[in-house]
Amino acid sequence: MSNTNSVVTELLTAFPQGCTQMYFKSSLTALSHAMEDQVLASDTEDEQPLIIASFQKERFYRQEAHRYGRIGTLSPHVYVLAAPETEFSSISDVYEKIAFTEDDALSHEWHLVIIGKNYATCLICREKTHLPKTKASEMAMDNSRRFEGIWTFDRQVSQKAAEILLHRIASYRPELKKKINQALKLYCQSIPDQSNVRQFDVFDSPMINPDPFVQRLITYLQAGQYKLIKANRFLSVKEKKERLLNSVTDAIRRSLNPQEILQVAVDKLGEGMGVCRCLIYRCQETDLNAKINHEFLNDKIKSIKGKTWPLKNNPLFQEVLDVRESISIDDVTIDSRIQDHSSALSKLITSCSIISWLMVPILYQGKLLGMMELHHCDAIPITWKPEDIALVDAIATQVGVALIQAESYANLENLNEQLEALDRTRSNLVAITGHELRTPLSTIQVCLESLANEPEMSEELRQVMLTTALHDAERMRKLVQDFLTLSQLEGGTVEWNCEPLSLEECIDLSLSHIRSRQDQSVIPTIKNLVIDELPLVQADGEWLVEVLTKLLDNACKFTDGSGQVTIQVQEIDEDTLQITIADNGRGIEPEKLDQVFDRFYQEEGALRRSAGGTGLGLAICRQIVKNWGGKIWAQSEGKNLGSKFHFTLPKFDASSINTNRNKKNSHLSSQESLK
Repeated sequence: MSNTNSVVTELLTAFPQGCTQMYFKSSLTALSHAMEDQVLASDTEDEQPLIIASFQKERFYRQEAHRYGRIGTLSPHVYVLAAPETEFSSISDVYEKIAFTEDDALSHEWHLVIIGKNYATCLICREKTHLPKTKASEMAMDNSRRFEGIWTFDRQVSQKAAEILLHRIASYRPELKKKINQALKLYCQSIPDQSNVRQFDVFDSPMINPDPFVQRLITYLQAGQYKLIKANRFLSVKEKKERLLNSVTDAIRRSLNPQEILQVAVDKLGEGMGVCRCLIYRCQETDLNAKINHEFLNDKIKSIKGKTWPLKNNPLFQEVLDVRESISIDDVTIDSRIQDHSSALSKLITSCSIISWLMVPILYQGKLLGMMELHHCDAIPITWKPEDIALVDAIATQVGVALIQAESYANLENLNEQLEALDRTRSNLVAITGHELRTPLSTIQVCLESLANEPEMSEELRQVMLTTALHDAERMRKLVQDFLTLSQLEGGTVEWNCEPLSLEECIDLSLSHIRSRQDQSVIPTIKNLVIDELPLVQADGEWLVEVLTKLLDNACKFTDGSGQVTIQVQEIDEDTLQITIADNGRGIEPEKLDQVFDRFYQEEGALRRSAGGTGLGLAICRQIVKNWGGKIWAQSEGKNLGSKFHFTLPKFDASSINTNRNKKNSHLSSQESLK
């Protein structure tokens, strides 16, 4: 159905004396508009001309569709051809639409034929491709495109061009054959024999003055110049905004201080956009309010810096969270989002004199970091242009990246501090280990050398030497044991054997350990205030006794002989017990309560403490309690005001055992039935 023959070629074949001219796209557009204007301006009651327009592609037709909507009402014989791209199709509407295939020669040609009672004109051209054909060149729509063809007012040439195009239309729309024959009869009957046709001049116009066409061409060129000025103005504005974006980006990248970054951004953005007020504030999705710490103001605008900005009851903030993009309001007095909500938002708008409002979220990988707001406060509202919104979005993106970088730097500083603390811990470990091992080793060495070199030493002194050596050997053993225990707990190599236990028995056992280790004359009074008939607990008995023993030993160590240590148990809820070991000894400074469970912590200093120990006991307790999902913490009012150590234990859940036992019995019963 497609036709690869060029209409220009067919027309020149019919009129061999004709000559073609070169036209630029802008010239063809001007000529086409002039020809169409002639139709629109004429008295069409008796005229009803034939109009045939052929566009190369649908997108070119869409630019002129509104004109042909008017032209189509003036005559029943209006035909528009184009290669379809999205919506164009062969249908009968206000005028006839003819969709031809892309391999038709019409896809490379530009035609317009108008034949009326008192005038006739045609523009028959084909595109001259002077550059290599690429996808980019096909999409280019600039005035450098060139066409070769004929523009004439000669009726005979116009009638022949109309005949060629009408036959082409009939091949695509057979159902229009009757209408096309009527058009041929009305408009194309006077075509003479080719041998008698005189040579025509493209400027020959015996029936119409070409001056309107010239005037139309001049008008078009003036419009083109205006468009060029407008384009230059647009590029200037775009360049200014790009400079603004670059200046904001450069400014915020010079700093790693989040507060400085936000202040620079709000100043640059407010000044560059020329708004009355610009705000930037940090917030998260769950925040109820935000504090305004960064603000830009124009003259005579009320400042709201330092004020609390509502978020939870602000429907605009909630909408930003939902859509995850900026929202704009050109006029708050007529916007439905403002009118449909409570007076709280209206009160906020009134107090801040907001007329036009733009809210842009500061996001990083979908996480809300803050909000940028632009307020226009003059009496006349403004329209937020898409390019302005896009610019603010780009700045918000840069601010988000800068904030994350600043936070990462802050986290790096925190990591460095932790590494420094770890290095100090390592130094403490070396110092403690050296001190704790050297002292007992020196004592043991002196005692053994005395026993070996003094054979005449009295039996009483010999016994003292042996007792001292054994005591310091035990001290070294405990130190090494604590190191190994903590290493196993932190490394996860301990095998836990949790079972139902009687807490009273575990407490009694730990008290026995304390009394067997300590000299009863120097330890404080220990009161067991645990009530009878406590519920069973679920824990590893060996490690539970270890926690109780170390906490009691710690309390005794820092309480003199006239003091008192108590142990109590209370139920926190139906699943948890809380054990408290309290003393009225030295106490702990409140700001150091979180540090006492750190490894090697000694409030007096590792090498100048008055009480023994390695500083590992409470760290071991924390690891053990953490294993069964419990919590451990300390309380103290301060120096010499005593201290309390609490930890929680899970109760034994008998129902879970019964449930497991029932499942097991049910499984065994089912197996027996199968047998």
